[in-house]
Amino acid sequence: MKSLRIIVRRLGGPEVLETLVEEAPEPGPGEVRVRVLAAGVSFAELLMREGIHPEKTTLPFTPGWDIVGVVDKTEGGTSQATVGQMVAALPIHGGYAQYICLPESELTPVPADLDPAEAVSLVLNYVTAYQMMRRVAHTSSGQRVLIHGAAGGVGTALLELGRLVGLEMYGTASLATHQIVSDLGATPIDYQKTDFVEEIHRLTGEGVDFVFDGVGEANVWRSFQALRSSGRVIAYGFTSFLQEGQLAGGLRYRLRGILRPAWYALRAFLSPGRRRILPYSIQYLKRWKPAWFREDLSALLDLLRDKKIKPMVAERIPLSEARRAHELLGQGSVRGKLVLICGSLAS
Repeated sequence: MKSLRIIVRRLGGPEVLETLVEEAPEPGPGEVRVRVLAAGVSFAELLMREGIHPEKTTLPFTPGWDIVGVVDKTEGGTSQATVGQMVAALPIHGGYAQYICLPESELTPVPADLDPAEAVSLVLNYVTAYQMMRRVAHTSSGQRVLIHGAAGGVGTALLELGRLVGLEMYGTASLATHQIVSDLGATPIDYQKTDFVEEIHRLTGEGVDFVFDGVGEANVWRSFQALRSSGRVIAYGFTSFLQEGQLAGGLRYRLRGILRPAWYALRAFLSPGRRRILPYSIQYLKRWKPAWFREDLSALLDLLRDKKIKPMVAERIPLSEARRAHELLGQGSVRGKLVLICGSLAS
């Protein structure tokens, strides 16, 4: 049986994404084969393609952090998975494919009546938002939060989940997306024309309890200045590497993405008061506490099934057009989650 897979043989821009047709993989011991229905497209994959993501990648590799699919084949008679069952996973590599073999322990059941494109939006973006709010910040009703990139994939997830908690929310976004931010219950701040630190203090008087910062670099320290006396910055991303629609390349950017947040966190620790900068990484937390990931994703799938959340799917793009998906995301104008739709090839 033939299968389509996207492969990266050299680092670079969207042009390095190649389409490969090969025999579908066979599951090994403890694995199941999943027929991928939807694979998410994330900023992390653009950084990995360029070789500047802290998660080390060895060439050649297939991108794809998050997938939703159907169990297609199991290995031996000991598997608890059922052929035909819809499942979700965060493989980090390999998701841009029509078939992928994964350890059974990596799979989380997905209710059968859910839209795969909406479900895959939860696996990376919403789990990231949920864990930052619940596992790291421990937010509670009435607290004030500032969300950077509020109209993006993780930003809209934070807004939806924050509204459920009862947070007082502020979100930086371009003027064109302010309505999205407002509709999700937050006060929009035009980061292009307004100093968000000054605006937060003008609006709140004393600052916010938490800032969720996926921008990185110097923005993390400015976020620190928007905190109230006991506030926290949760730093989780590097969108500052996007410059005029292009990703800055080079090893120095990968090292900077690791070292600068660590320096700012130390600087915050040594500053007067109780304000702090805390890092968050979904893959590191998943490796440390795998049960948390499955528990949190299951809780989010329940919220989706119960129609308490509605992920914003920006566009559904055929797997064969993965290069176009990366170009769109790299332009910085995508609102919500880009999803690759994977179909089967003839045998």
